Amino acid sequence: MKAFVAGATGQTGRRIVEELVKRNIPVRALVRNLEKGKEILPPQVDLVTGDVLNATSLPDLIGDCTVVFCAAGVKPSFDPTGPYKVDYEGTKNLVDAAKVKGIEHFVLVSSLCVSNLFHPLNLFWLILVWKKQAEEYLQKSGLIYTIVRPGGLKNEDNRDAIVMESADQLFDGSIPRIKVAQVCVEALFYPTSRNKVVEIVAKSEAEAKTFEELFTLV
Repeated sequence: MKAFVAGATGQTGRRIVEELVKRNIPVRALVRNLEKGKEILPPQVDLVTGDVLNATSLPDLIGDCTVVFCAAGVKPSFDPTGPYKVDYEGTKNLVDAAKVKGIEHFVLVSSLCVSNLFHPLNLFWLILVWKKQAEEYLQKSGLIYTIVRPGGLKNEDNRDAIVMESADQLFDGSIPRIKVAQVCVEALFYPTSRNKVVEIVAKSEAEAKTFEELFTLV
C-alpha cells in the first residue's frame, strides 16, 4: 500500500499524513509549495509539487500509489469561484486520475450538513453545495470510496469518543482534526467502510467504540 494525499499541508491533510506515517504506510504528498511541505511534513514523505486543478498532471503525480486521500479544500477568500474550483473541480480531477491509475480506495474529507442547502456556510459561495457535488461524482465513479463528513474542526485533540452515523444523521457537533485523520486512515483497513458516507463528531458522554465497531454500525 502507498498513499497519495492531496491537501497535505492543510490542517487536516497534514494529520492524515502523520497518521499514515505512524502506520508505516509510504506517503506521496501533493503540495503547491515545496518549502512549506518540507517544513510541515515528516521527512520520510515523498513530496511532489502540483495542483489538483491541473488535471493532466495528476496521473503522473499519483505514480505508483494505490490509495488516495483528498483533504483539499478552499480557504476563505473573496473569490466566488473558489469552492467550485477547489472543492468540486479539484476533487473531480483527482477522482478521474484515480480511475486512470486503478486506485484501490479513495477517501474524501467532506463536511457535515452538505445536504442542507440553507446552511449558513453556503453563504460562502455555496461551499457545501460544491462539496456535495464532489461527493456525488465520487460515488458515481465506480471507485471504492469512503466519504468522511466531520463536524466543526478543532486543532486540539481531546478525550471525547468518536460518534459515527450514516449520511444526513448528524447536524451539529465538533471533532478534533486528529480524530478525523484517524477515521480516514482506519477506513483503509475495514471492508465495512467501503462505499459509505460516514458523519463524525466527538462527544464526552458517548461510549468509546473500536473503529471496526464504528464502521460496522453505520
